Amino acid sequence: MQHGPAVRRRKLGAELRALRASAGLTSGEAARLVGWHQSKVSRIETGASGVKPADVRLLLDAFGVTDADLRELLLVLAGSDGSGGGRHHWWHAYRGVLPPTYRDFISLESQASEMRTLETSVVPGLLQTPEYARAVTRAAVDGLDDERLDALVEVRLARQDVLRAERPLELSAVLDEAVLRREVGGPEVMTRQLHRLLEAARLPQVCLQVLPFTAGAHVGITGPFVIFSFSSTSDLDVVVLDHLTSSLYLERKEDLEAYTEAFNTLQGHALSPEESLDYIAGIGDGA
Repeated sequence: MQHGPAVRRRKLGAELRALRASAGLTSGEAARLVGWHQSKVSRIETGASGVKPADVRLLLDAFGVTDADLRELLLVLAGSDGSGGGRHHWWHAYRGVLPPTYRDFISLESQASEMRTLETSVVPGLLQTPEYARAVTRAAVDGLDDERLDALVEVRLARQDVLRAERPLELSAVLDEAVLRREVGGPEVMTRQLHRLLEAARLPQVCLQVLPFTAGAHVGITGPFVIFSFSSTSDLDVVVLDHLTSSLYLERKEDLEAYTEAFNTLQGHALSPEESLDYIAGIGDGA
């Protein structure tokens, strides 16, 4: 259980170590190819020290890695701002507004191929309307002035572009019924938000299921979570748990298996996607 930057260093180091081994190189040989001391390669591979994006490029070139998606993902983990090509990492323009853990979350979200999430209190950020996002943000962060509030809402809405990308993020979401019943921002805001959920649920890249109150106690009752998966390598998959002032990242194989099993169980107890559409529509009609 670690905070985002430490997890990113460890995952990046482990992936670079695997790529070096696949290239048939020892750490000493890799170090000589890029003009470093062997100890620097070892520190990077164990996650003991950070690594600059330029150094990652050197290593990937030395290892003969040409997969553009994998290179881009590893550069993001190294903190690249996108200047080397690939997707534009727009969130860096909000450095003065976003805490590091939120930037880490967005960087993972932008590069993931799949996101599975259990939500117990609010609509997932990727599916929020502007009015709903504003009401949630104002309630969650005390003392926000209008300028900072506007910036945070802009970020929330900009994140949604991952669902409209050329290769969109595959989103599977299980929503506790409380998410649909909690009146955020007033009746009109909630009505529009429920309609937005119906629109999103019809997208081929979105699977939305409702966990009704009648399901009783369930494995997710302890709180929401997100599982990010990456098409390039499963070694980078991670579970994110949000807390009031920080986020925790779980990347051990045992943790990933436990949360994946929990999510599968929740999907089994939830209404089917088709039934969920009808359920949401029924709540919306009664709002």
